[in-house]
Amino acid sequence: MRDNAVKKSLAAGASAFGSMVFEFFTPGMPRILANAGAEFALYCMEHTGAGFETLKPQFALCRALGVVPLVRVPGTEYDFIARALDCGALGVMVPLVDDADQARFIVSCTRYPPEGRRGAAFGFAHDDFQGGDVAEKMRMIHARTLVIAMIETAKGLENVEAIAAVPGVDVLWLGHFDLTNFLGIPAQFSHPLYLQAIQKIITAAARHGKAAGYMAADEALGREYLGHGFRMIATGTDQGMLQAALARNIGAWRSR
Repeated sequence: MRDNAVKKSLAAGASAFGSMVFEFFTPGMPRILANAGAEFALYCMEHTGAGFETLKPQFALCRALGVVPLVRVPGTEYDFIARALDCGALGVMVPLVDDADQARFIVSCTRYPPEGRRGAAFGFAHDDFQGGDVAEKMRMIHARTLVIAMIETAKGLENVEAIAAVPGVDVLWLGHFDLTNFLGIPAQFSHPLYLQAIQKIITAAARHGKAAGYMAADEALGREYLGHGFRMIATGTDQGMLQAALARNIGAWRSR
């Protein structure tokens, strides 16, 4: 069974870089990401309408190329989390995490009994359709599964220390747009309340040995948030990057 190099790197205090995928679920996408040096692909189900039938082939292609497949599920429900893992994702990002109880439930959905409540099925995509000792498989799956809790509500920010303290939560991810909305300062990313929130998330993550994550729209933002102390950075959005490149080239041609 494949290990999760991203989880190992983050646990060791290193950084990890990859991309969020919102729109382009083509067979070539994992190879494009691998060629670009991405360590992970983080597929979004929350805002795209993508389903498991679409994402399962992506997970398989990623794993063959050394890219760690992750997925942002639409909500905190058990069936989203457990099914994403059974389909072959090596970790889940869960939106709108408000408190430690919610975080503990999320982790429990990623663990088999007695540590959690994940239903057992072996010889499927998540264990590469292999046989082998079931107890050892469960141990390896627990060790490799990455759990990302999104901090993007005022309540989640208020409880970020308690969320960070939950065993099994590996990453606190800043949901920057939603967080500004919940704080009543939509898209005001230089507002003092937002800057204080960033520091609160970074401090909580560091205190509890967790990583902080962020999606950077461009190189400059990535450098800025690395400077804040974020260690898991995804470039994105895929459609935004394509649109920006097209606009840049077409604009240059028209102004020749």
